[in-house]
Amino acid sequence: MNQPWLASYPNEVSYQIEIPSLTIVEILEQAALKNPSKIAIIDGERKLSNLNLKNACERIAAALNKRGFRKGDRIAIMLPNCMEYVLSFFAIQRLGGVVVQVNPYFQPAELDHILRNSEAVGLISFREEKEKLEKIGLVDQVTFISANVEVKEEDNLHYWLANETTIPLKADIQSDDVAIITFTGGTTGFPKGVMITQSNMAAALYQASETSKPVFKDSDHCQLGIAPLYHGLGLFTLVQSIFIGARFVTVEKFELDYILEMIRTHRPTLFMGSPTMYIALLNHPDLNENDLTCFKLCICGAAPVPVEMLKKFEEKTGVPIIEGYGLSEATIGVTRNPVNGKRKAGSIGIPLSNTDMKIVDIATGTVEMPIGEPGEIIVKGPQVMKGYWKNQEETENTIRDGWLFTGDIGNMDNEGYFYIVGRKKDMIITGGFNVYPVEVEEVIYQHPSVLEACVYGIPDPYRIETIKAAIVLKKGSTLTAEEIQSWCRERLTKYKIPRIIEFRDSLPKTPVGKILRRQLKDEDLQKIEQK
Repeated sequence: MNQPWLASYPNEVSYQIEIPSLTIVEILEQAALKNPSKIAIIDGERKLSNLNLKNACERIAAALNKRGFRKGDRIAIMLPNCMEYVLSFFAIQRLGGVVVQVNPYFQPAELDHILRNSEAVGLISFREEKEKLEKIGLVDQVTFISANVEVKEEDNLHYWLANETTIPLKADIQSDDVAIITFTGGTTGFPKGVMITQSNMAAALYQASETSKPVFKDSDHCQLGIAPLYHGLGLFTLVQSIFIGARFVTVEKFELDYILEMIRTHRPTLFMGSPTMYIALLNHPDLNENDLTCFKLCICGAAPVPVEMLKKFEEKTGVPIIEGYGLSEATIGVTRNPVNGKRKAGSIGIPLSNTDMKIVDIATGTVEMPIGEPGEIIVKGPQVMKGYWKNQEETENTIRDGWLFTGDIGNMDNEGYFYIVGRKKDMIITGGFNVYPVEVEEVIYQHPSVLEACVYGIPDPYRIETIKAAIVLKKGSTLTAEEIQSWCRERLTKYKIPRIIEFRDSLPKTPVGKILRRQLKDEDLQKIEQK
């Protein structure tokens, strides 16, 4: 098998590694046994050691068990990054349950699909979010569990922490058991539930540790929890912190002044973010010479990193940004530029340990493309998901003969370094978030004045891409861009709302009536180039 990247592996990094059978709750138990008093989680003034975190999660798991929750039950968490999310996540894992990740900013219609599709039996969130359950008619079917601190009601995490004394029997958790369901956008407009197993997470942790050996050998690390915990990357960074013995500092959202303050206060050694975050930090007007010198490992994904930004960041910090590539269906990690080895700007790097990759023809997916020729990236490895929840057809379309078809277009050079050159799907990457046009279009089409709509991304120096909507109104109707944005704001998460609205008399179409999204995007690209 042609694997030219093997020669590009640094001497201290192995391509084939042993991945022990390890569950998420065992990772926490091992941390509590090895370093019981070491601080594991920091949320503002609140701190928990490894042992106290383990004990707290056991009490919550006991309370869940008393209320009828059992191994395999899907329990949704709809919280921002906070101590309560961490407690909920590990408690559900202790019970042998499945965590369903839910964006806390989802509107009722978005929440409705996630809860019904996942068949969630519980929802952990702040008390004020219970109204969303009532609006979608699930308040009697999904047990609501409050995460508010100042609450004395019995169905509340903090009440359980204060009053629960028993510890439930350990669930018989197997490596192939699903641990997490994270929903990723679908081209049909309906998000699909990616099933991540216990063994998927273990594989991802050992793969990341192998490639980061030169840094992780140091025992004292701190990681800012910037990536949302309701996203696969966020949960991975949380579990990774426990796994390597790092302090995990929760960050509710990326507000630049606050992030800089957190960096100055906690001096994190590990930083995982999108290009937008790095660009924002570098351009902060109050950035001091030593503010970013605490970093020992900086990982960047989600979108291509501007080469000029890479140079500026390394000049400022003395630490390079390590570019990588991953997707929800592969438990986040697929490739990474070597930490100690050749790094190629603009490349997503080489496959992680125990990972095989190919570039195949787009038409059939069966013919391997020559070096340098573009095609679809396909992946095989222990981090590849179990499949899509309750969606066998999409699973079979995406995983064929053990290979994950990513939908991303790339090529490979003669040293085994991979490059992303495009996307098979029309996904928009804006500010580090993935947005699928169909989901936004469906909301716009619900407006009574809209005849046709097409949503796509156009280049943006800060967000990577900005969402634009081209709209044709019904005859006799009038509508402003602000009205469309207000309409979307009531039905979509903030980052999915189009920032640019263009009203047109017509949209370009194929002979059979399909709107030509690519043509609209190309028209905008030409306008940008002419400026």
